[in-house]
Amino acid sequence: MVSYPKIILKPGKETPVLRFHPWVFSGAIDKTEGQPAEGDVVECFNSKGAYLATGHCMPGSLAVKLFAFTQQKIDKAFWFGKIKAIWAIRKSLGFTDNPATTAFRLVHNEGDIMPGLIVDVYGNMAVLQAHTTGMHDIRQLLADAVVEASEGKIISVYDKSSEAIRKMTGRIVDDGFLVGDMGGCEILENNNRFSINAVTGQKTGFFLDQRENRELLARFSEGRNVLNMFGYTGGFSVYAAKAGANMVHTVDSSAPAIAIAQENMKINGFDSPNYSCFTADARKYIETMEPNQYDLIVLDPPAYAKNVASRNQALKGYRTLNALALAKIKSGGILFTFSCSQVVDRQMFTSAVTAAAIDAGRKVRVIQHLSQPADHPVNIFHQEGEYLKGLVLFVE
Repeated sequence: MVSYPKIILKPGKETPVLRFHPWVFSGAIDKTEGQPAEGDVVECFNSKGAYLATGHCMPGSLAVKLFAFTQQKIDKAFWFGKIKAIWAIRKSLGFTDNPATTAFRLVHNEGDIMPGLIVDVYGNMAVLQAHTTGMHDIRQLLADAVVEASEGKIISVYDKSSEAIRKMTGRIVDDGFLVGDMGGCEILENNNRFSINAVTGQKTGFFLDQRENRELLARFSEGRNVLNMFGYTGGFSVYAAKAGANMVHTVDSSAPAIAIAQENMKINGFDSPNYSCFTADARKYIETMEPNQYDLIVLDPPAYAKNVASRNQALKGYRTLNALALAKIKSGGILFTFSCSQVVDRQMFTSAVTAAAIDAGRKVRVIQHLSQPADHPVNIFHQEGEYLKGLVLFVE
């Protein structure tokens, strides 16, 4: 058996690990045997010397991210086996061979017991995003594992880790293809067409986590005037137009995103003034738009809170944004509103939207609670992974 540096926990601090929580905090550590560097594989033991789990060494208060709970050699066979097992799960859930939907999340960090790694599939291309040094150091091995697990379906893998690694570690790394070479592609999502560019797009190129929520929106869109705020590349907009909306306006502060949104509307057959896209600040747009102009509004902002310290300010932001939309939406309208801030839980978000309804003086019914889809699983032992919260509201 290969010997790895050891992390010895304080007495009584092993309980979360025994319950398969994938994080070890520095305050739980009694001592370290060996001199592990950031990204190194380490093994965790309880105070009596019993093995607990294996993970990647991290800097700061979150000291280890765990990816195995049985003692074993962490080599190529281990990682290939993990990726192959995850591919099999996605296949069993109907994601790998669906001709109507050719994009899905293959690896969802803690949700797949692979903390620090995201892999999204777009047709025959995969986009890898490492959020830890440990995962970034083995990115080529992981890319090769994805290709092998796919049995020929994936022919190129793009590493898009630079922004995440810079934010998490301060290191400057380059993005680039690890396998093959293909910068852009077109995917289907529930038979809607979308242009994807992993190299220039945000995140991995598309927000796959809203797939089912976009499909739900379509059920309410016929005959309505729709506003898609923070619309990015127009996902909700395409669904609304396909479902028979009278008018769809897409708003985002990013001009490159809006350009792709316009392209996505066009390739789906919607190229008229009724389906317009605007580069504008969301709050200013809502403040200046005419009351009753829209009777279906989508609010899907970026994460307002990246950490606990910014949570209160984020809640104020959600309250203000939703109050503005609720004040302007037409009576009988429907509001789809979301938070993707992991540190803002469902109850906090619901309370912020409730306060917004009070501020706007509108009668509001919650008609549906929304979350992330099955290819963005939540590890039941790490419920912090439920980052996407949404409400569908009927406004009198």
